[in-house]
Amino acid sequence: MPEKTMKRLTKKQMWIFAVGQLGWSTLGGIINAWLVTFYLPTKNDIASGATQFLKPGLIILGVLTILGLITAISRVFDAVTDPLIASMSDRSKNKRGRRIPFMQYSAIPFALVTVLLFLAPVNEISGWNIAWVSVFIILFYLFMTMYCTPYNALISEFGKTQEDRMYISTAISLTYFAGTLLAYTPFLFAGMLQANVGFNWSYRICFIVLAVIALFCMLLPTFKLNEKEFVDTAPSNVNMFKSLAATFKNKDFRTFVGSDIMYWIGLTLFQTGLPFFVKVSMALDEFYVMVFMGAMTVLSACFYPFVTALVRKFGKKKLTICGFLGLAFAYLITAMINVVPLPGLVYGALICVVAAFPMALLGIIPQSIVADVAEAEGVITGENREGMFFAARTFAMKLGQSIAMLTFTSLAIIGAAQDLTSNDVTASPMGLMIVAFVAVAFCVLGAVILSFYREKKVMKTIAKKEDETFLSAIGEETVKSDAEK
Repeated sequence: MPEKTMKRLTKKQMWIFAVGQLGWSTLGGIINAWLVTFYLPTKNDIASGATQFLKPGLIILGVLTILGLITAISRVFDAVTDPLIASMSDRSKNKRGRRIPFMQYSAIPFALVTVLLFLAPVNEISGWNIAWVSVFIILFYLFMTMYCTPYNALISEFGKTQEDRMYISTAISLTYFAGTLLAYTPFLFAGMLQANVGFNWSYRICFIVLAVIALFCMLLPTFKLNEKEFVDTAPSNVNMFKSLAATFKNKDFRTFVGSDIMYWIGLTLFQTGLPFFVKVSMALDEFYVMVFMGAMTVLSACFYPFVTALVRKFGKKKLTICGFLGLAFAYLITAMINVVPLPGLVYGALICVVAAFPMALLGIIPQSIVADVAEAEGVITGENREGMFFAARTFAMKLGQSIAMLTFTSLAIIGAAQDLTSNDVTASPMGLMIVAFVAVAFCVLGAVILSFYREKKVMKTIAKKEDETFLSAIGEETVKSDAEK
């Protein structure tokens, strides 16, 4: 069936698709927010009844805990499975489509493994607990990849026009933030349960409830959206290694990935450092970590409805570069905390306000750029490898995050003595200022790299009549694509 007869998603269907992101971001948020908190409890948590399941302390080269080493190893495994799952999805000949079946089959084990990860079998420090966490963290990332890689590939395939693509990117960015915030709700509810079920199970019950909600959200688009009604692309015949190599041969994608790595390093340095900036640099209670993070998220979401209109006027490349520079400015303010004497709350408010708009731009537009490049590659080569493009972008994200974590632990401790028996990193004001300046440098470098992205070439390759206003934004009047020629 010719592609032009394929249905376009309605706005309602786009939101149904976006609900899937709410599901997997909730599970991802549970791991990001609670894995370390649960398995590396503070003295106050232990006094409240928390169990030490793993040996505490920075005992791996003086900078990593046992849990940190487990997580690092699991990330290496994860980096291998990303292109493997992407290739399997791209080459799938399932009669229901290349993406939906992967999402449907992985949703239940994804949610189940998330819960099992927190059910260590021995209620004391034990090697069995190390084995348990090691196995289930690897399974967590495997099933996460099995769901997320095909899901992200559908952004390009469901987004028939630039308008649709930007709407989908906006919707999934909002549901991503919603899922991440949902993952923090045990802060509110676990305390209410502790008197009846104890410290450990108060959190486990919250994780079980969240996992059930997440499972429903992940399954919803797989039952409500018939992939074959909207996508009619031939499976790729290229194996994993050739597909991955061909993906990175794309000059525009290499440019984007280079800038994207810089973005994730800068963003992760800031997110990892936020509790330390608040407690050490601003000298405020850790309660304000949630206040500032929530304020930035809400303010950023307020800008989301305007991003598509701005893309129509200025194009994606210019706005993404503005996002990089805006974040760099927010990090520069952070670096000044111990230089210019202002109250900590003033600095917190300034950072929230300045960072909100760049976060909106960078939360929406990059996904759309990857979809554009993947579609352009399909037009030029005839190979539909959207899954591999998004897997490569995910790899860039994980690489950036890993580099940032190592960079933070190396820089933040400059000028401070470390207690190797403690799980905590002891940060110094000087070290945190250096971290902020390094984040500025990475964001500026990301903007410079992205300036080489050939937006006009990519957009002309995939242009449709409905995309005329988006082409006008980058100085191109023609809407005749190579496919139409």
